[in-house]
Amino acid sequence: MLAAADKLRLWREKPHVFVREVFGVTPDGWQEKVLEAFPTQPRIAMKACAGPGKTALLAWLCWNFFVTRPNPKIAATAISGENLRDNLWTEMAKWQHRAPLLMDQFEWQAERIFLKSSPQTWWMSARRWSKSATADQQGNTMRGLHDDYVMAVLDESGGIPQAVMTTVENIGSSAKEWHIVQAGNPTHLDGPLYMACTKARHLWYVVEITSDPDDPLRTTRVTKEWAQQQIDIYGRDHPWVLVNIMGKFPPASFNALIGPDEVNAVLGKHVPKAHYMHAAKTIGTDVGRMGDDPSIIFPRQGMATWKPIELRNVDGNFGAGKLAAMWNQHPGGGEADGVFIDGTGGWAASWVDALSLLGRTPIQVQFSGKPNDPKYFNKRAEIWFEMCEAIKQGRLYLPNVPEIVAELTTPQYTFKGDRLLIEEKDQVKLRLGRSPNYADALATTYAQPVHVQPVLPVWMQRQAAQVQTEYDPFSSERV
Repeated sequence: MLAAADKLRLWREKPHVFVREVFGVTPDGWQEKVLEAFPTQPRIAMKACAGPGKTALLAWLCWNFFVTRPNPKIAATAISGENLRDNLWTEMAKWQHRAPLLMDQFEWQAERIFLKSSPQTWWMSARRWSKSATADQQGNTMRGLHDDYVMAVLDESGGIPQAVMTTVENIGSSAKEWHIVQAGNPTHLDGPLYMACTKARHLWYVVEITSDPDDPLRTTRVTKEWAQQQIDIYGRDHPWVLVNIMGKFPPASFNALIGPDEVNAVLGKHVPKAHYMHAAKTIGTDVGRMGDDPSIIFPRQGMATWKPIELRNVDGNFGAGKLAAMWNQHPGGGEADGVFIDGTGGWAASWVDALSLLGRTPIQVQFSGKPNDPKYFNKRAEIWFEMCEAIKQGRLYLPNVPEIVAELTTPQYTFKGDRLLIEEKDQVKLRLGRSPNYADALATTYAQPVHVQPVLPVWMQRQAAQVQTEYDPFSSERV
């Protein structure tokens, strides 16, 4: 049996042995690769799909460094304080509880983990910054990490500001041994993970993890069936699929939802009635928020749309009257099956109140509300992506309204964590010069499915009309 010093030396040189013997688990292939590289690679970056076990690996590396180096100092951070608390810090506790050695020797606390016999010199600390922090304040989060054996850990580094990494790079200035380990989803085209995988790749040991069903080296922690399902639904080039399934950065133009050529391809084109006649008739409405912003009433039936109504400087009664008129007589024929209105911020309240007096209750869409699909950050992102995908796939044609081309192609998207987020309306207005009300109105028609209202046969309609006409409430006769 190896003496304690020999065992520590073995674990230091072979972290994968440490994981097997201390935690009783067998690492995945890509995890084994990182564990073997750790002793000799000061900079390790893991560019990962969603769910391969990267946070567990970070915890293993931290515990290995903690146990096998004298008086180590480890600082850990993440994209947010909540993320650090719920992921890496919780993972540290999980693996500690699976190892009697770690439970006996180390103390886990909400902000700090330390060797019980040397709490001042042998520690790991959780580093956070406030949501309102400046770049300098974010960078200061990782200051003060100096000693012979130091390690910095960045979880979900795809969205961590570059200012944090700039500070972290200083830890190697006087240390005998130092390590910077980062892991995250490739959600941003800037920041520490992007730099490590592109411009500074020669300085980093980069490991790429994918759940692509066609890749023989894929992680097995994500099922092939689920990964293939996402590809079938959204396509291999969809940004969410690229990031979360393929583990790849989106293309350089990733922040544009749709291009002008794709919009112009369906602009002003005739759609045969047979292609949409059985679809639900809907109306999307966006009420102008400021004096210079128009209110838009946008009719749609399946893949067909008609020229929207634009109203400026009207009160709620007038706007509601116009909407009610189209509700009663949709351009597709007959009454609309579903009417949506952007209810965000209460701007449409006067319209909704006026419609209620007319016996009409529209479906209010809260852009900041919860999406049906968790891959989107909010309802606005979900309905915009669905609308743009319909245009790209030729499932939605647009009326010849030039304003809508710029409105559709100007908004940008990014990721918040691993969820897609659309640029705020006010930000779009600053760059576009006007509010994207045409596009927002049309997008509301994708807020939820609408069923076609049943139409009574002609003979039943006539019979109903006859009954209503022949009934005399003042007649002395009773049935």
